[in-house]
Amino acid sequence: MIASPARLIGALAITQTAGYGILYYAFSVFITPMARDMHAGVAELTGAITLAVLVSAVVAPPIGRWLDRHGGHGLMTVGSALGAAAVLAWSQVHTLVQLYLVCAVLGVASAMVLYEAAFAVIVARFDAARRARALLAVTVVAGFASSIFLPLTGFLVDRYGWRQALVILAAGYAVTAVPLHFLAVRSRPFSAETDRSVVGAALRERPFWLLAAAFLTQTGAVAVMGVLLVTYLITLGHSPIFAATVAGLLGVLSVTGRLVTTGLQGRWPVALITAAVFALQGAAALLLPVAGRSVAGAICAVVLFGLGFGVSTIARPALLADRYGTAAYATLSGAVALPITVAKAVAPLLAAGVAQLAGYPSVMIAVAAACGLGALSLVAYDRRGRTERATSGEHVR
Repeated sequence: MIASPARLIGALAITQTAGYGILYYAFSVFITPMARDMHAGVAELTGAITLAVLVSAVVAPPIGRWLDRHGGHGLMTVGSALGAAAVLAWSQVHTLVQLYLVCAVLGVASAMVLYEAAFAVIVARFDAARRARALLAVTVVAGFASSIFLPLTGFLVDRYGWRQALVILAAGYAVTAVPLHFLAVRSRPFSAETDRSVVGAALRERPFWLLAAAFLTQTGAVAVMGVLLVTYLITLGHSPIFAATVAGLLGVLSVTGRLVTTGLQGRWPVALITAAVFALQGAAALLLPVAGRSVAGAICAVVLFGLGFGVSTIARPALLADRYGTAAYATLSGAVALPITVAKAVAPLLAAGVAQLAGYPSVMIAVAAACGLGALSLVAYDRRGRTERATSGEHVR
C-alpha cells in the first residue's frame, strides 16, 4: 500500500522529530551522568558524538546512491531499527571504546534515516510546485526536536537513571519510526544510465561546486555559533541563565526563517533569498562583539543570526532538485553532504582553538566571513543560471 502524500509528510515529520531528538540531541543530557559513572572526561565523551557525525558524513555518498536506486522504504526501515538497537546498546556501555563503537553505529543509522534520506524521499515523491511546502512541513515540525526531547530526556534521566532512560528512548523510537518508515515510505524505479549521466555532468560543472561552497561555509558558521554562543555570551558578561535562554531562541527562530524563506520563493529566486539570509547572519556575527554586552544588543544579534539557522536545510534540496532534477538527487545530495557534515563536526573545534589564541571577536569575524562567502557563492550561482538561460533563449531564437 502506498501512503498518501499527506500521510507521508506526517510520518516523516514524526520520524525526523524523534530521530533528531533521540539519535542526536539527547546525547548532551547524558554527558554528565555518563562522566560520573564511566569516570570519563567531558571532552572524551563529546568526542563520541563527534565521531557519529563524521561517520554519517563518510557513509552519506553510498547511502545517497542507494536511495536513488531503490528509494527509502527498505533503507529507512532498517536504519530506524539499527538506530533503536544502537541506543539500546548504548544503555549497556561501560568503557569509552564501547561508547565510541555504539556512536559509530549511530552515525550510520543517522545517515540512513535523518534529513538527507527524508529529503530524498520527498524530492522523489513531489513535483516542484508541492516540494517546497512538503520540505517546510517536515522541517517545521522537526525543528522542535530539541525543545521536546531535551526536557523529556532530562526527566527520564532524573526519574529512572541514564541507562534506563536510554532503554525507554530506544523502545519509543523503535515502535514509532520502524512501522512509520515501513508503511509510509515507498521504493522507486531506477535508471542507471540517467543516474550516471546526471551525476557526471553535475560534478564537472561550476554551479554544483558553488552550491557546495555556499552551504559548506555557512554550515560551519552555524555549527560554531551553536556550540560556542552560550560561552561567548557569558564571556560578554551575561548570566549563564540569560545566555542559555537567548541561545535557546535559535531553534524557534530556525522555524521562523524557514517559514519566511518558503513564503518568499514565489517572488524571488531561492538562491538570492538564501544569499540575503546568509549575509544577514554575517552582519549579526559582526554585531555581537560590538553590541553584545547589552541585553538588547545580544538579543538582537542572536535573533538576526537565528533567522538563518535552518534556512540552508530547505534551500539546499530545493536548489539541487531545481537544477538537476530528481533522478540523481540523493547521490548528489550525498556528495555535498560529505564535506558539509565534516565542516559541521570540525568547525567548532577549530573555532574553540581560535578563541583561546585570539579571542572570541576573532571567531565572530571568521563566522561573518564564512557567511559572506556563502552568500557570494549563491549570488554567483544565480548569475550563472541567468546567463545559461539567456544563452539558451538566444539559441532557441
